[in-house]
Amino acid sequence: MPGPLVLVVASCVVVVLAGAGAWWSRRQTLDRRVGSFRCNLRRGSRWPSGVAQYGAADLYWWRFWSLAPRPARRWDRSGLAIVGREPAAPGSDVLLVTCRGVSGGADVEFVLSMSREAYAGLLSWIEATPQRVGSVI
Repeated sequence: MPGPLVLVVASCVVVVLAGAGAWWSRRQTLDRRVGSFRCNLRRGSRWPSGVAQYGAADLYWWRFWSLAPRPARRWDRSGLAIVGREPAAPGSDVLLVTCRGVSGGADVEFVLSMSREAYAGLLSWIEATPQRVGSVI
């Protein structure tokens, strides 16, 4: 192989390995955060995989196949409510959870696919939401 071709191939390999390493690191970081759980978010007829995490004031959701440093979706905790749940299939441990919340100031309804354990955690986190107190002067 000529010298320049070897350099181009080696550069491409380094770029691919660096991207794969960054993705793997991001994935491990998201999976290991306190209050995180794997779930899928319905977007039309698609169910992209992701990781959700409980925050103090928001529920965050990151796409699994992404390098984005910020969450793809965020819902305000105080406006979040579960409006329905059903098994994904008869006898399945996966639940389809319909939620209503506030995202970017707009009311939204969305569906998450998650394990029963993750559902129990989400329900507890929502029920433990601090009550809003009027402003004090």
